Amino acid sequence: MKLHEYQAKEILRRHGVPVPPGKEAHTVADAIAAAKELGGDFFVVKAMVHAGGRGKGRFKEVVSHDVLEQVLAGAPDVPGKGGVQLCGGATHDEAVAKVQAAAECMLGNTLVTKQTGIEGVPVKTIFVTTGADIETELYAAILLDRQTSRLLLMASTEGGTEIEEVAEEHPDAIHKVWADPVTGLGAWQCREMASKLGLQGKAFKGAVKMFRGLYDAYLAADASMVEINPLVITPDQDVVALDAKVTIDDNAVFRQKEIASWYDSSEDDPAEVEAAAYHLSFIKLDGNIGCMVNGAGLAMATMDIIKFYGGEPANFLDVGGGAKKDQVKAALTIITKDPAVKCILVNIFGGIMRCDVIAEGVVAAVAEAGLEVPLVVRLAGTNAEQGKQILASSGLAIIPADTLADAAEKAVAAVGSK
Repeated sequence: MKLHEYQAKEILRRHGVPVPPGKEAHTVADAIAAAKELGGDFFVVKAMVHAGGRGKGRFKEVVSHDVLEQVLAGAPDVPGKGGVQLCGGATHDEAVAKVQAAAECMLGNTLVTKQTGIEGVPVKTIFVTTGADIETELYAAILLDRQTSRLLLMASTEGGTEIEEVAEEHPDAIHKVWADPVTGLGAWQCREMASKLGLQGKAFKGAVKMFRGLYDAYLAADASMVEINPLVITPDQDVVALDAKVTIDDNAVFRQKEIASWYDSSEDDPAEVEAAAYHLSFIKLDGNIGCMVNGAGLAMATMDIIKFYGGEPANFLDVGGGAKKDQVKAALTIITKDPAVKCILVNIFGGIMRCDVIAEGVVAAVAEAGLEVPLVVRLAGTNAEQGKQILASSGLAIIPADTLADAAEKAVAAVGSK
């Protein structure tokens, strides 16, 4: 579960991490009121979308398709205003007027960044925050290192740029320390990291406190990632989290009631939102063969073998080991809603999951939603013969398969014949 910047900063603030004051706004009037409340003559207005590269992004409504293509290609400088706009003026009123103009540019329009694709993301919320004087930009993050099964504090002097580019071009610029699974992140490790970044005096002490606050926030919020980019040092040597990205572990959201209430479903794919409501694991992909499988490992294997036989999976969909008839029905309905799907492959190995339950769900889904594409079904395991009998007696135009390879070959062939 991804959080918007203003939500992430609220979590950090509660754990002693210095962040600039700011307020979210859903209307232009809200943005003006926020700027007046914050005071001063320098503001930053940011589009709240779950995508990186907002500042380099551009709005579909005000630039040409060619410009958007340049944005997606990562061109360093393209015309137009992006999703992060500086609003400074000689007076407070002049700065507020620029905030109003930025809000009118962003709200209700569609922002395209390197990460959104050409379709972009509609901007429904913006964040109005005070500006900051910047002497140095750094990067810092807390995340799980899956290779060592330990929490990792990662920092770099290359703040303000995408960490993936830094890792590829300047790997030596990324510094790492690993928290002990029992004792946690030690103060000595925070000092070690601040020293590696070349910090001294007030900035050194501020960074040590910052790193500890990020670690505490990560644990308290059940996060899977806390990232600050940039983390800035001001001319007064204050250490401030100028931007923040926090992702919450979906498996822990049930015990984070307040954070769960912040969830913005409009930022996610509608099919994925619908699938989550039925407790299904669903991820939209770019292919044309829809997949419904029980078990994440089997789902991965199914997608792999589709690729092996020359096809392209349209989704990852795991109905789980104990799905009920209504979940199976919902899963198949979600797949059939995708206009890109030209064939559906159902691959079930019955262990806890019974094949007859899957068959009943398939029949119910087709009866309600109809079926306009070929349906390949492979059933094996618990009650497989009963499931096959249910499908055979349903009168549906189902293509049966005996093995996974057989199912994949038939699905790819069915797509090719359409």
